[in-house]
This record gives sequence, structure tokens and C-alpha cells, in this order.
Amino acid sequence: MTIAYDGGGYKGWQRLTNEPGTIQGTIERMLSEIEGSPVKISGSGRTDAGVHAKGQVAHVFLKTNEDPELLRQELNRMLPEDIRICRVESVSQSFHSRYSAVSKVYEYRIDQRSRADVFTRKYCYHRPVHLDLDRMRQAADHLTGTHDFGSFTDNKEADSVRTIFSIDIKKENEKLVLAFCGDGFLYHMVRILAGTLLEVGEGIRTPESVLEAFHHRDRSLTGFLAPAHGLCLREVNYK
Repeated sequence: MTIAYDGGGYKGWQRLTNEPGTIQGTIERMLSEIEGSPVKISGSGRTDAGVHAKGQVAHVFLKTNEDPELLRQELNRMLPEDIRICRVESVSQSFHSRYSAVSKVYEYRIDQRSRADVFTRKYCYHRPVHLDLDRMRQAADHLTGTHDFGSFTDNKEADSVRTIFSIDIKKENEKLVLAFCGDGFLYHMVRILAGTLLEVGEGIRTPESVLEAFHHRDRSLTGFLAPAHGLCLREVNYK
């Protein structure tokens, strides 16, 4: 299933015990009604509370052999308006939404106008400051590649080596879009990367400061945690 959702009203993707307000739990309840028995789905990864998605992917094993398009329509009739199933496909049993993925793309949006845009304020971080995009792109070049991103997470993880394939920084009128493509991301990693790049753009830290962060696994050497509502999982790519 390819899924889009507005994460503003949810406590994140991951199902929580005795907690109804998650994306995964909401979809599972609807699927369980259709199946007539408990159903669990597996997503390509977790998104934090308040984070959105245009192309989250999840897989599920179902006993019924319902037509994928009819299942999509039935789910969308049952789901709340801030969750939509964009596509349902039959796949081989060897497919896994997380482990079969080769890359993910996240977008972080910043509204730079003096007053936040009325219609996008729930999906953009309002930060009306001047940003030096050349400095930000220099830092992005340092961040691209395979590195130990232990300084760019709020969890202490044994394996914090990840590969970032590209970081695209582009202007869209008075908004700035940061697009991160990588093989996987740590807890809060994209939001910390966004906060780091913003601090570089504002002159708070140098583009080269990220190189020091790679060597020390020290969270204090990286930028602030950018707010969740500016982040969106755009797509998950498979072979």
C-alpha cells in the first residue's frame, strides 16, 4: 500500500499499546474490520508525531483474495479524511516494505515570508530570516556520502552509519525546500539535518562544522531539531 497522510493530528506512524492516535493503528483497525480478524501492517519506516507523508509504503498479508483496487476504495471509505490509500498492489511474499527499500526521500519546507502563508502554515516551518544558500549547499556537499551520523540523532544507536545520496536545496517563491535522499535515516535525523543546514545558512555555524560532528558522535555539535510539521516523507524507492 502507498499511503498519504496529514500527521498533524496523530502521535506518529508506529502503533502504540492502548493508544488509538497513530497512523499504523488506524489503518490496522480498518483492515481488521474488512478481514474479520486482527491484521498487522509493516511500514517502510516510522514517522514522528506531526510528520506528514505523500508516499509512505506498507505491506500486509491478507487471508482474503480481494481485488487490490476494490480494497483501496473500501479502505478509503472507512478511513478518516487525513489518511488516504493512494495505491494497493499485489506483491511477492519476499517483498518487505522496509528491507526491500533502496532509498527514501524526505522533504523539509521552510516559509521565509514575514508572515506565514495561511494555506501552508501547517506544512511549513515559518522562519523569516535571511539564509545564505551557497553556504548551505557547501554543508550539504559535506553531508552527502556514507558517514557515521551518530551526532545527527537523538538516540544512541550502535549502528549509525548511513548513506545520503543527495541533498537538494531549492527556492519555490518565498519557500525553501530541502530534499534528502538516502538509504535510511536515524531517529530525528532529517529534522536535525534541516536544523543544521538552517544554522549554517544563518551564519550560526560554518559549513565545515559538520565534518567535526562526524568524528565525535556528539549531539551538541549539530543543529537544532527542526519542528515536525515541516517534514514530509515524499517517496520510498524499490528495485
